Amino acid sequence: MESKILELAEKWSNAPFDDETRDEIKKLIDSKNEKELEDRFYRSLEFGTGGLRGIIGAGTNRMNIHTVGTATQGLANYIIAQGKASMGVVVSYDSRIKSDIFSKDTASILAANGIKVYIFDDIMPTPLCSFAIRELKAVSGIMITASHNPPKYNGYKVYWNDGCQITPPHDTAIIKEADKVDEITKVKRGNYDEFIKSGMIVQIGKDITDKYIDNLSKVVMNDDIDKNIKIVYTPLHGTGYKILPEVMKHFGFGNILLEPKQSIPDGNFPTVKYPNPEEKEALELAVQLAEKENGDIILATDPDADRMGVGFKDKNGKYVLINGNQIGTMIEYYLLTRLKEKNALPKNGAVIKTIVTTELQSDIAKDFGCAIFDVLTGFKWIGTLMRKFDETGEYKFIFGGEESYGYLPVEFVRDKDAIGACYFFCEMAGWLKKNGRTLADFLEEIYTKYGYYLEDLVSMTFEGKEGMEKIQKIMAFFRNNPPKDFAGCEVERVDDIKNLSRKYIKTSKDEKISDLPSADVIQYFLADGTKITMRPSGTEPKIKFYFSAKDKTAELSKQKIEAYKKALVSVVDKI
Repeated sequence: MESKILELAEKWSNAPFDDETRDEIKKLIDSKNEKELEDRFYRSLEFGTGGLRGIIGAGTNRMNIHTVGTATQGLANYIIAQGKASMGVVVSYDSRIKSDIFSKDTASILAANGIKVYIFDDIMPTPLCSFAIRELKAVSGIMITASHNPPKYNGYKVYWNDGCQITPPHDTAIIKEADKVDEITKVKRGNYDEFIKSGMIVQIGKDITDKYIDNLSKVVMNDDIDKNIKIVYTPLHGTGYKILPEVMKHFGFGNILLEPKQSIPDGNFPTVKYPNPEEKEALELAVQLAEKENGDIILATDPDADRMGVGFKDKNGKYVLINGNQIGTMIEYYLLTRLKEKNALPKNGAVIKTIVTTELQSDIAKDFGCAIFDVLTGFKWIGTLMRKFDETGEYKFIFGGEESYGYLPVEFVRDKDAIGACYFFCEMAGWLKKNGRTLADFLEEIYTKYGYYLEDLVSMTFEGKEGMEKIQKIMAFFRNNPPKDFAGCEVERVDDIKNLSRKYIKTSKDEKISDLPSADVIQYFLADGTKITMRPSGTEPKIKFYFSAKDKTAELSKQKIEAYKKALVSVVDKI
């Protein structure tokens, strides 16, 4: 173990921290657990696509009140330097372990720096944090959450005044300010309760949810639908437990059944391995309830209610859980269909998706005469483009989404919004029922009209410092040794987004990518139209490989995907 790591660990063990933090580090030093100490201190947590995120515990590479404090002091210094302290900051948190502690400490640090704080009086979804920033005209916002990660994780998302997660130049500037802060001596703190009394910290809650519902009421299309659908909903022990039923009932969907075991907020997530609507196992209890009660639709939201999962009956009457690309595609197609039906589809309408989201959404947008934009993975890039639309007026935002179960069907929020997305999925189901059709019919209509697109994902996890090095090695291999083919199908084009280079293999023609910022992503475009994308996750110790194919039938598309997955994994296994 490097001496500087041991030196830093000993510094923490003797610092004026809380007893729990010091004791945790002392035990690791005394037991000579070098591997664990190295993992905790070899780096400081960094902002990724979702902000600050890590395992809860003591150390610079962990989520604790000291690393959170450093980030908050850095943010406070940046806000003060920008001359925007008087605008205030919104603080929100989910049901995760220590989210309440981190949120109150964050609020007290901001207040100690002379920055007014608006903090929610209960756990609250991420989209409501984004909405509150815009509603209260705050300069920034902080959401304490690790989204859908396992219980041992927590995180810290930072937003700017447009309600979007921070992007350049704010993100790099805030990180620089945080790097200047010595977590032991330079974080200003004060008494939370005293700040409440003085008005420096103001509690918010029902006033914001009421205004969110009021904004949603201006864009719903529920005047001619059947609202008598049976909704089975699981918040997966998270923030949606109260607001989503309230939203549904407000708009007339009164027949909503909450999965009882998963409707109690609990950061240990006792009924699931991962509180992630992407995981079929997480929705097992909801499926069982739907089967028992003959539900029309199954909805699930993750702990901070920015992602959603959906299930419904197929043509044989069996409940199926559809994937993230299918959910987004159905919402997009529904919104565009209904807007066109009402002669309300704007001529400058725009749909935004990420570069790993299905191309089916591009085909649909173009068919309805809408512009389609591809952005990097991470919803902040969708929000950034929405900000540009605000500034120029060139396009009118209609829908944005990503394959990882995150969607935005409204303009007044600037992050993925499972509350709004769940509402519109129910509205879609009610509209279809009024017209004698099912959700399964609607999805099949899309495939019949545009072709059988199929997407899949291979995600590989590599923990710790060694894992990070492994991921870097994999990316370097594919960057320096681009495959000529996958499973016998030639690679026609390679986009290296890190270097902003586009290479056409047959012609040896090179182009510069001008419409995306640099990111550690490589995309391969095959001769049969298949797209393969590889990227390290910005929030988890994972590398992800995305596959997208299209053919005449679902089975042919599936065969392609399986062949390419097998070919790629066999290469990775040898690296």
